[in-house]
Amino acid sequence: MKIEKLTENKIRIIVNHQDLKDNHIDLHTLMTKTLENQSLFFEMLSKAEQEVGFYTDGCRLLIEAFSSTDDNFVFTITKYEKTESDLSDEKTFSPRKKLTVKRKSVNLKSTNAIYCFEEFENFCNFCQFLNHIQQFESKKMSKDFSLYWYQNKYYLIISNINITYPNLKNFYSAISEFGKSIHFSNSFQNKLLEYGKVIMRKNAITTGIKYFCN
Repeated sequence: MKIEKLTENKIRIIVNHQDLKDNHIDLHTLMTKTLENQSLFFEMLSKAEQEVGFYTDGCRLLIEAFSSTDDNFVFTITKYEKTESDLSDEKTFSPRKKLTVKRKSVNLKSTNAIYCFEEFENFCNFCQFLNHIQQFESKKMSKDFSLYWYQNKYYLIISNINITYPNLKNFYSAISEFGKSIHFSNSFQNKLLEYGKVIMRKNAITTGIKYFCN
């Protein structure tokens, strides 16, 4: 189990097959049973407190989850402080139990995509995440990952996507944790090409992994 602190209120937890086995949980159970009733959930919160100082007492929790590979499961946990409305009606507020789990769906038929990163660090963190996924081979998905800077944001243009690539869904699920999908149009792409500043051309993913991953 690997825990990464993204912000003061958000962490990412990567759970592998052995972690699930140790808690007597399979992926089907994980996705169909309520997470709050499982020992794995409390183990994750306990480790998050010990390792990165992520305390959740008195907080609402939003949990987003997706499968990155056959052996790994990724949780993004965001905490929210108790509000005045919660104090006025304690029955509507249950620390550590008011959860929302999102299963994300993506369009796997498009051969082009654009993702926006608010900060360059977010792109680097995405590259670092991909670097831990041994099954991912960027050149088999696309040979054109270009990163542009435009109006104080970073845009990754992915062209000529191989829609038969077996890890395509995992890629989209992962990138959505770091960046935001932008509706693809030729006009917006041309705007980026004309007015944006190219940061990495063609090989942004492999370059990012090479120079910005430990």
